[in-house]
Amino acid sequence: MKRNVKEIVSPIAVLTCICLVVTAMLAYINLVTSPIIKAADEKAAAEARAEVLSEADSFTLMDVKNLPEEVTEVYKASNGAGYVFMLSVKGYGGDMKLICGIKSDGSIEKSKTLSHSETSGLGSKTADEPYRSQYVGKTADTLDKVDAISGATISSTAYKKAIQSAFDAYAMVKEAK
Repeated sequence: MKRNVKEIVSPIAVLTCICLVVTAMLAYINLVTSPIIKAADEKAAAEARAEVLSEADSFTLMDVKNLPEEVTEVYKASNGAGYVFMLSVKGYGGDMKLICGIKSDGSIEKSKTLSHSETSGLGSKTADEPYRSQYVGKTADTLDKVDAISGATISSTAYKKAIQSAFDAYAMVKEAK
């Protein structure tokens, strides 16, 4: 049962061609869709900033050194309405991405969960309105009045830690005006 060279090389050549064509198609699709995805992400981020700090007219990304670990970006409202903080913290199920708007008087206008991988029905409750609404109007001095979610202490503690980091960053950027 001898096989000749053609029987061995032919399937390899066909599979190689198929792989090259599929790779080229994926590269092209990525090239076409990547700017569209980036624009959609930027639009969603702009809408989220406007949602958590509604009095702001526009935002400027600030370049601030030595921010708390949980703070990934800081945006200043151009009209002085306050600041928006992009936050990332490790919850029970993985990273939680949050956004928090702090008005110029130092109180939270709104916070929102952008993404999370917390346990459904427990840790995921930090993304729901009954929990998030506790933060509205809170200041750095009254943050301890927020109640944790029963059965989801790690998730709610992580959320609170991220908000505390936003207040720490607020103190830094407010001084840096």
